[in-house]
Amino acid sequence: MTLYTLYIVVTFVALFLFSAIKILREYERGVVFLLGRFWKVKGPGFIIIIPFIQQMVRVDLRTVVMDVPSQDVISRDNVSVKVNAVVYFRVIDPEKSIIQVENYYMATSQLAQTTLRSVLGQHELDEMLSERERLNIDVQNILDKQTDAWGIKVSNVEIKHVDLDESMVRAIAKQAEAERARRAKVIHAEGEMQASVKLLEAAKTLSQQSQALQLRYLQTLTEIAGERSNTIVFPLPMDLVDTLIEKSKRP
Repeated sequence: MTLYTLYIVVTFVALFLFSAIKILREYERGVVFLLGRFWKVKGPGFIIIIPFIQQMVRVDLRTVVMDVPSQDVISRDNVSVKVNAVVYFRVIDPEKSIIQVENYYMATSQLAQTTLRSVLGQHELDEMLSERERLNIDVQNILDKQTDAWGIKVSNVEIKHVDLDESMVRAIAKQAEAERARRAKVIHAEGEMQASVKLLEAAKTLSQQSQALQLRYLQTLTEIAGERSNTIVFPLPMDLVDTLIEKSKRP
């Protein structure tokens, strides 16, 4: 009986030590409860938990990469799109992450989905496509503020894809093509305007100097003679034409 009792005691002590000794890694913390009430946060390293009196919940402090499922979003200009994103967050207060929320990962995921729909729904489609960085910051700030009570720090939010249906893709392509045509016409009109201004300035300069006008006339003749053409048109000065007309009218 003595050996049997000793065997039982040794087994009980071994089981007690096995269940009492905990080892936490560098990125882990243990939230310890004493008779159901919060006691302290322990770790990392070697700690002892008294069985049946103390309970410990492990908390991982590493950054979590959470994929936000594709969400149906209606933009401010009534365009339906599908948007998905990725959220980077980590636990900075183990006590709050266990006591203040039942499942901080699920809670952050659901909050990220609703926030993504809410923020993007306030913007037009063009803003979703061209100002994605600003939208990322807006979603991050809202999530970080609301998860602070849970001991969560949202470090980054990235919108990955904004998917459109085929009809919207064709409409956007037509819009882009029309915009390029509009810009080409505007640039051409601006070029014509600048050329007309320069031509007016050149005409004023030539009208002030008759020698310059004659030189320009001779240069034009040289350019026409250099071209390979069967027909050559010789421009005549208007003053010479007027003189010939006046002489023809005399009796």
